[in-house]
Amino acid sequence: MDSLAEPPVLPAPKRPAALARLYARPGFLLRRAHQISAAVFEDECRSLQLTPAQFGVLTVLSAHPGLGQSSLARALGFDKVTVLRVLRGLEARGLVVRQLDEGRRNVSVTLTATGTALLDQAGAPAEKAYRRLMAPLDRAQQQQLIELLQLLTGELEDHARAAFVPPGAESSRA
Repeated sequence: MDSLAEPPVLPAPKRPAALARLYARPGFLLRRAHQISAAVFEDECRSLQLTPAQFGVLTVLSAHPGLGQSSLARALGFDKVTVLRVLRGLEARGLVVRQLDEGRRNVSVTLTATGTALLDQAGAPAEKAYRRLMAPLDRAQQQQLIELLQLLTGELEDHARAAFVPPGAESSRA
């Protein structure tokens, strides 16, 4: 074999239109926006070592102390495995306490004083992350984006892998 042979010619992409359609699909763009949102949040909250999921859990528990673990998962649209993983990490840091409810199979979760203090510290960086994420849009576009996302998620909620039920709404769904 000749070592000076011409390198093989690579074929041109056969389906550039299909690739363009992929990159314009809502699912692709929503996933990418979520990745960017998480990265911006984690950048702003790096000194607190706080993820968006952890912030969500702390926020819900601050508003609803003693919420059951299953209700907490539904309040954030998490599956049970995800909420358990997040809770274990928060518990290891002394930010939450999980307790088995007497006579029940449910586990209730409460913030510790340390968890409350961390949530208070996270308020400003979380707001800064929100402003950074929304900065490319003017106020009207920001409002429109939120309204469209609420419409999309509300209309398609029955197709979600994990239920989203805000605390207090559970009794009205029964």
